[in-house]
Amino acid sequence: MRADREHVTFQRPVMVELVPYGTPIEIGAGMTGHITQALGGNFTLVVDGQMVRLKGSDADAIGKDAADAQQHPEPEDDDGADLHTRIYRALATCYDPEIPVNIVELGLIYACEIEPLDDGRSLVRIQMTLTAPGCGMGEVLANEVADKVLALRGVGEVKVDLVFDPPWDRYRMSEAAQLALGL
Repeated sequence: MRADREHVTFQRPVMVELVPYGTPIEIGAGMTGHITQALGGNFTLVVDGQMVRLKGSDADAIGKDAADAQQHPEPEDDDGADLHTRIYRALATCYDPEIPVNIVELGLIYACEIEPLDDGRSLVRIQMTLTAPGCGMGEVLANEVADKVLALRGVGEVKVDLVFDPPWDRYRMSEAAQLALGL
């Protein structure tokens, strides 16, 4: 759901992440802002001239529900998809807070390997990059990737490595992403 600058008032103090630095800051009750993006279970807002990312779990702080940020949990009923497919579906619910395109379509996922664990579940190793090596949101995005993949049935452990070789460029984006961004 693109929020198109919806005005909101913070109803309680809440910790957010400053974009693009990833620095946690507190927003006080009564502060106002505008939602610029509501995707992947999170909200991107502009508050007092600064771009911030609010986790969907704190959506109530702006009078919203996490579902308002287009969260896509794994279906309760098994549709028969293999683990690799389900992992990529989960990854497609992760968004760069500045770009309304998911990280798969942006070409940020370089590798995804699945290894069996002794308990019957799987270890998932993901190599991903960022659109800019100095982006402070790298750890935030890597943690979101790990959390969403770890929540999948059959996954016992997730390791996410941020890599910068080869460097990302816009030609790694899917055609749909390039069209969505007007490239």
